[in-house]
Amino acid sequence: MSKDIRIKKGLDIKLVGEAEKKTSSATKSNVYAIRPDDFHGIIPKVIAKEGTEVKAGEPLFHSKANDKLLFPSPVSGEVVEIVRGAKRKILLVKILADKEQQYVDHGKIDVASLDGEQMKNHLLATGCWPFIKQRPYDVIAKPNVAPKAIFISGYATAPLAADLDYVLAGKEEELQAAVTALGKLTDGGVHVSVGKNGNSPLASLKGITLHKVSGPHPAGNVGAQIAKVDPINKGETVWVVSPQDLVIIGELLLTGKFNAERTIALAGSCVKNPQYYTTKIGAEVSTVVYDSGLKHNDVRVISGDVLTGLDVKPDGHLGYYHNMISVIPEGDDYEFFGWNKPVFNKISSSRALTFSWLFPNKKYDLDTNTNGEHRAFVVTGNYEDVFPFDIYPLQLLKACLVQDLDAMEQLGMYEVAPEDFALTEFVCVSKQPHQKIIRDGLDLMIKEIG
Repeated sequence: MSKDIRIKKGLDIKLVGEAEKKTSSATKSNVYAIRPDDFHGIIPKVIAKEGTEVKAGEPLFHSKANDKLLFPSPVSGEVVEIVRGAKRKILLVKILADKEQQYVDHGKIDVASLDGEQMKNHLLATGCWPFIKQRPYDVIAKPNVAPKAIFISGYATAPLAADLDYVLAGKEEELQAAVTALGKLTDGGVHVSVGKNGNSPLASLKGITLHKVSGPHPAGNVGAQIAKVDPINKGETVWVVSPQDLVIIGELLLTGKFNAERTIALAGSCVKNPQYYTTKIGAEVSTVVYDSGLKHNDVRVISGDVLTGLDVKPDGHLGYYHNMISVIPEGDDYEFFGWNKPVFNKISSSRALTFSWLFPNKKYDLDTNTNGEHRAFVVTGNYEDVFPFDIYPLQLLKACLVQDLDAMEQLGMYEVAPEDFALTEFVCVSKQPHQKIIRDGLDLMIKEIG
């Protein structure tokens, strides 16, 4: 029996360029890259140096703080370059892929026969552990801290997000194996959320507590679902896993191979043929973007969605946790007296000279222009209209800015992640970088509180 989650506060940003539900195989990349910054808070220590031949699933580096936390190669090939930045910080590990892929054989696992500790050790040894993240702090889960529950969101509400019901179709066996394995790692339940009106393969899994979600974005954010089902208090930990990462974990358990394959959505108003592509983690973005074709060249290519994704440029690589590529116009032109005219072609949560509220189903062709400049916080009440948590968002942001740890704790910092503030950043008339403010606040808490 499912338990409904209804989100009332939020804002659906409907954009032109939704991916058509057809899937093609992306052109194989010559070079794949893993970006250590995708694993926030991890300081990498290289295992596979330049010139090393690796198989798919073989570790490239491990965490300096925990040598059991391994980060595997998505493909077999030669490590051709380790790109470093200031103070020799590792920015990218690049692998020149073999034409014929070879995999490390980790062995098939009888999931039912392993206990929690054995399962944990297996996921660490095979490089699957980075797929498990934790709240609070939105970082890779600590293996030595047991979670009170595990949450999986199979409902995507971000702008142009990949339809998870579509991309997970036919993956029931892998999903069940992964969910059964994760259930051994917690004394609490495994909570799975799906769309109320969808037909998700996740809904038929055994050993889960099913929730049917409805409402505007960020209803699909796992943080909003946790807040409705089992809020996080000080000293508590919750783990989260994305559905496509479940497929990789499940396939490894069933076959012994680390297959970093992922079905991603290529979407956006600048794409000629927005659709789904089968590719691998770390693939060159250009192999997907230029295969479909662009309407013009003045674009911004984003690994992830337009609210939380990363600007990667056409020669960049697919992020480790991303399941879509967004391509929208670059906002490098300005509208004369745009602040003082009625607005018909933009989305706004305000009704002051804006009319998007009259057309709730209209799709918009938005660019990257912020339509304003950074300034001091203005108290408008807009944040609360799109923020579904039982938290005061403006006060929490200010507490982060002044580094008031006591206030941050009292205002609910343990419950949030940067992505939960993407909408408040979108509607902010002060153009404040909310996600960065929250990320810096969480980093301060990790440093001072742990």
